[in-house]
Amino acid sequence: MATLPNPLPKLAADPSGSALGLRLPAGSLVDTTDEGPWREPLLWYADDRALPGGWAALESARRTGLLPVVLDVGDGHDGPERWQLMPGEVSYPGDHDAEEVLAEYWEEYAAEVGAWPGPAGPFPHPQDPDAVAAGAADALLDGGGPLKDPRLALVPARRSADIPTAIGWTGPANHEGDTARLSAVLRSWEDRFGIRVVALGFDHLLVSVAAPPVTMADAEAVAAEHFAFCPDNLRQGADPTLRAYAEHQVLDQRVWHFWWD
Repeated sequence: MATLPNPLPKLAADPSGSALGLRLPAGSLVDTTDEGPWREPLLWYADDRALPGGWAALESARRTGLLPVVLDVGDGHDGPERWQLMPGEVSYPGDHDAEEVLAEYWEEYAAEVGAWPGPAGPFPHPQDPDAVAAGAADALLDGGGPLKDPRLALVPARRSADIPTAIGWTGPANHEGDTARLSAVLRSWEDRFGIRVVALGFDHLLVSVAAPPVTMADAEAVAAEHFAFCPDNLRQGADPTLRAYAEHQVLDQRVWHFWWD
């Protein structure tokens, strides 16, 4: 995977981040992968539980090439050191076509529902996606979501959609072995719906949405993409039909949550 220069090694000698113009709380650099130490740190994450306002405090890191994300270390799988990260096994998101990826997933996991309906949107998003992400993060950190023990983190990545791939995240391993293909879809959602990757756990992912669908027809079209992207959302969720899922989990929702078994 093509990468930008990684500023994280500078934090080894300067944990506060002052050399990067940052003021970081106490935290840890992670280079642990499923195959041993990686050649450089994959991410930094804070030692203490994240609180509302913490995301905004990390916004200045963007200019250094580091993007904020919240990691859930309290879902029974400990921190990212134990997440079986595999950065050497992923490709580059830009090498994949999102519509082709979704169509392939649909054929494999959802063909019984009917023919692949094609991509939804795009929808206009007058709100700034990064501001929406900050608001969504604050809501999650205030106890308004599924995160058990959230920690603020920084990841070297070109764009938010690439964060899972940049760290070699393997949460969807039973669905997809190359996380770059999922990041290709997330890139497309960035462009069409203004999503941002806000939180990651061992096997779940939350994104903020600047432009969610506001009609049932559009929500059902997006729900079909969700079904292809993460079949377990419907098959093991509370809303097992596309229409019910669209109504309760997609329509005018500012956060989308995905979970892989």
